[in-house]
Amino acid sequence: MAPAETLTGRLRHKARARLQRERDAGALLLGQRRIYILPTGPGLGFGALILVLLVGSINYNLGLGYALTFVALSCALVDMVLTWRNLAHLVLTPGRAPNVFSGQEAPFELQLANPGPRKRYAVWVDVAGVPEPRHVADVAAGSSATVRIAVPTESRGWLAAPRLTLSTRFPLGLFRAWAYWHPDIRGLVYPFPEEGAPPLPQVAGGRSDGTGQAGSDDFAGVRPYQPGDSMRRLAWRQIARLDPNDGGQLATKHFEGGARDELVLDLAALPVQLDLEARLSRLTRWVLEAESRALPYAFRLGADRHDAGNGAAHQAACLRALALYGNPGNPGNGSTP
Repeated sequence: MAPAETLTGRLRHKARARLQRERDAGALLLGQRRIYILPTGPGLGFGALILVLLVGSINYNLGLGYALTFVALSCALVDMVLTWRNLAHLVLTPGRAPNVFSGQEAPFELQLANPGPRKRYAVWVDVAGVPEPRHVADVAAGSSATVRIAVPTESRGWLAAPRLTLSTRFPLGLFRAWAYWHPDIRGLVYPFPEEGAPPLPQVAGGRSDGTGQAGSDDFAGVRPYQPGDSMRRLAWRQIARLDPNDGGQLATKHFEGGARDELVLDLAALPVQLDLEARLSRLTRWVLEAESRALPYAFRLGADRHDAGNGAAHQAACLRALALYGNPGNPGNGSTP
């Protein structure tokens, strides 16, 4: 290979790498420098037809042939302008990226805003490199439309939005205009919960459900039944007076005093024969199970420690720690922490 060809290949590789790293932060206005346009297959056929009409008109000196040729050429030029204007000056804004579990599709919400007075028709949006677009939107004048792109996930950590292509062939399909957009948006991928995981770990003086021993010194009243309550604490007299048809529900006796053992989910306590991803998957399942049963739990993951608690915020903090453990930046997808 010649030195010049080697240098050219290196420059192209660096240009592609830089393009992959660059992201469009915030809202992006599609100006004329970001929109490309080329004739489609039918457009090339239409151009060949115009050329045949022109040659025939010149050869036979046909006045109507000239008129038909230039009318068809004018229609093609008008279609080229309208196709370009169907994308020009759209405002692209990244939206939400909900967190998902590994193996699920990660949805990225993208907003297309049309500040102009003309409605935009058949704007196709999809991942760059995909042969055929799968998401289409019409954007009314002075309005906006939301497009959701689903990206498959394979591993935990940060998942950055892929490079997208916006394209249109409206109105006649003779030309295709397109633009690239790399939104600066990412979602968090949690480890996939282990299927068939063992029960929650036992604690000293506790039961296999992880609830431990509740206080039983002073009777404090009756409260609605919660998952994990002992069957021996059901308030049968109150339950007997309730009619399920009137919205009655189970009730349990509530006591104050005594002690309650703490459920601790600790990575270091899991069997060492399991690999790291399997242990993280098991902890993910236990976090979800403890939350579904309203059981307070402490969380230990290396230096990341959370005191006993439950609720949406506690679960989100634990799942985030599991997703980023040992790989906070997730450099494999080009994102940043």
